[in-house]
Amino acid sequence: MCGRGTAPGLAELGMVGDRCAMNDPGANPKGISEHRHVSPTVSDVLEDGTIVELVYRPEHRATLLATSVAGRWTLATHVDVPGGDQLVPFSPNNNLIKNDVVLLPSEPRIYGTEQELVSEIVAFIHRYADLSPTFEQVASHYVLLSWLYDAFNDLPYLRLRGDFGTGKTRSLLTIGSLCYKPFFASGASTVSPIFHTLNAFRGTLIFDEADFRFSDERSEIVKILNNGNMRGMPVLRTVMNRQREFNPQAFHVFGPKIVATRGRYEDRALESRFITEETGARPLRNDIPINLPPTFKDEARELRNKLLLYRFRRRHEIELNPALADPKLEPRLNQIMLPLLSVVSDPRLRSELRNAAEHAQNSIIAERGLLMEAQVLEILVDLMLSTSRQVVPVADITMGIIDRYGPEYDRPISNRWIGSVLRTKLNLRTYKSHGVYVIPMTERGKVEMLCRRYGVNVVTDAPPTEPTGDVGTSKKF
Repeated sequence: MCGRGTAPGLAELGMVGDRCAMNDPGANPKGISEHRHVSPTVSDVLEDGTIVELVYRPEHRATLLATSVAGRWTLATHVDVPGGDQLVPFSPNNNLIKNDVVLLPSEPRIYGTEQELVSEIVAFIHRYADLSPTFEQVASHYVLLSWLYDAFNDLPYLRLRGDFGTGKTRSLLTIGSLCYKPFFASGASTVSPIFHTLNAFRGTLIFDEADFRFSDERSEIVKILNNGNMRGMPVLRTVMNRQREFNPQAFHVFGPKIVATRGRYEDRALESRFITEETGARPLRNDIPINLPPTFKDEARELRNKLLLYRFRRRHEIELNPALADPKLEPRLNQIMLPLLSVVSDPRLRSELRNAAEHAQNSIIAERGLLMEAQVLEILVDLMLSTSRQVVPVADITMGIIDRYGPEYDRPISNRWIGSVLRTKLNLRTYKSHGVYVIPMTERGKVEMLCRRYGVNVVTDAPPTEPTGDVGTSKKF
């Protein structure tokens, strides 16, 4: 009755799914054993490989559990788990479900090939949002990634960045409506329900207006963004139990995230987690509807239904492909790009993604090159290349900064300040020798690596310290 590719109605399920349950429920009219521990469930992957997902049928105001094992899927009111537990669906009266704050599929739906599914996703996004052609493809494959995200340990985030009126919210809504259990929030939301919803549903956070005005909100949301792209990094929050006892709780925030912002984040580490589309660079397309039509929700649900079957088919097949790493990229960029590249089968799109990542890396390096750390490195490299001593005095670096960049600073440049930059920002070792602080030449390898990171040119025309017969030619650090 509930075999491969079928979609039983509630009449077939008898409203309770007795024949569709994985085990015989016995005399209990709802198929729920009184001797089992009942666990309300949104999704799970059981030890035997069974995938369990919550579905919601709005026309009947009913929730069920869709299960997939050995290539066959079923709909059930409960799933018995070896060991005594019984999984049941969240109530259809849950505020997040009935108010479309969290969007769910209604049942698995047959689709053609994977490429045909991608084409349908691209067409849906193109119909309702104005994005660059490359980002359309990136967003479509990010939708696929969101449905398989728990197969990976690290994830990238998507971001739409631009001023108001440039289509950020529409793009966010369009892409987010297709993602895995999308949860819609905004900068006006309080922090606590975001933590609880992510912890309970383990879906995709769709966050609009993610520019935080107040320091406490910013701190809490940034914790979600900083910890949420890596598995095993929950956020600890203080919770009191009924006895008013201190009882810290770990909130799981790992999962895909799509945000819209007007500007950049001050935290450069957080910035590096995003694949960003700049909005407002061109006029919006005339064929995009100003208001979403009534069919939008049904079209999105139909695609989520197909994506549910895609998850059932691919969840146990997909895995990270380390061979797709680009040696030209920094480890962080490879880390966030590999999961997305692993779900992309088109070689042309993979090449475009690598090009976009390389462009992002060049932008990051260019931004680092404007920092004081880059200026300190530049002076330090010059001094290391032009001395035959085994140490470089911090005072010499300070004098070099004053001579070359002094007019750019409104404060006095002191040895203590430069020493602090060397130790805390660049993590270089300094020690006191004959009453002055110095950097040993043994730090040269670390300095070379930092130069690449900050985009500092380590080729100079200064003559080498020891005669080699090539005096006056350029040399590498």
